[in-house]
Amino acid sequence: MNPLLVRRADSFDIAHLVPLVGEYWAFEGIEGFDAARIQLLLARLLPPAGEPAPLGAVWLASQQSVALGYLIAVRMFSLEHQGLMAEIDEFFVRESARSRGVGAALLDAAERELANEGCVRLQLQLGRQNTAAREFYRRRGYIERAGFELMDRPLRGY
Repeated sequence: MNPLLVRRADSFDIAHLVPLVGEYWAFEGIEGFDAARIQLLLARLLPPAGEPAPLGAVWLASQQSVALGYLIAVRMFSLEHQGLMAEIDEFFVRESARSRGVGAALLDAAERELANEGCVRLQLQLGRQNTAAREFYRRRGYIERAGFELMDRPLRGY
């Protein structure tokens, strides 16, 4: 069997990522998927090969040139945590590739590379009903942050 390849994505991978993003959004029930808009946003996030990526990074898992999953982490600075942090923005593995180590390999690559780049913390948001993902993250050492919950507000119109 051909080995699983997990690598940092660049702008040449956008064509492979857009359909995966569409599958993820459908899986999570996220409305408003527009392939052309996603392509533009990924182009903003992903630099050409060899150039720095200041906003974040994307890891792509594939086998035999078939894209199986991706992880997007965005960077931010935190005084509280005393340094550079990252947040997993999107993390998806195709159903046919789940429970085969693809997600673990993506998360391993992201954690390792982010730590090597100086990130001191990696956080994520998780749907309350997504028990399978919750158990996956717990096995990997992630815990709920006591006393905190996520709140947000759209800023369109300012």
